[in-house]
Amino acid sequence: MLLWKIFILYSRVALFSWGGGPASLALMQRETTSAMWVPPGTAEAVPWATALEFSDAVAVGNALPGPIAPQVSAYVGYKLAGVPGAIAAAAGTVLPTTLLMLAMVVYFFRIKDSLLIQSMLKAVRPVVVGLLLWTAYDMAYSVFGVKQQGWGDSLVFGWDKVLFVAITFGLLTMTRINPAVVIFGAACVGGFAYR
Repeated sequence: MLLWKIFILYSRVALFSWGGGPASLALMQRETTSAMWVPPGTAEAVPWATALEFSDAVAVGNALPGPIAPQVSAYVGYKLAGVPGAIAAAAGTVLPTTLLMLAMVVYFFRIKDSLLIQSMLKAVRPVVVGLLLWTAYDMAYSVFGVKQQGWGDSLVFGWDKVLFVAITFGLLTMTRINPAVVIFGAACVGGFAYR
């Protein structure tokens, strides 16, 4: 039953998010952190993943090659139900949209230049940017510990995290460095500095 719920939740995320894997993270985070389950051996329902766990999943997913959405969903699926959960989550993220794409690809090339489709895409693209900004804001809220300290103290006492953000943004904006190199470098610095 849990595997089916995992598959359905990530299928719903995949089918109702626009703009590819990174754009689906906002909806995926909202759905994952609000879905509740009762872990074996406990009586209390908890979220499938906390905001911090979801941030960890995004960090791990970004460190690996390939699309981010199936990686993040597999991370959460594994937490819930081991390897079968990871498979159900990744399948839910990929399978429905792949089948839909195969069915629609023939028709899309016939209508892609229509005024209606172009108008719809013109409105959807900025929404995707908004979803990505919301995801960044929500992840920053948990990574910087804003709930406990407020934004001011979080940014002052978490100056090292702010520095990581600024360096990452600068490197990715001003160079053609692969993001995986930046993540690997940050992991090395963190492994040395935060032990």
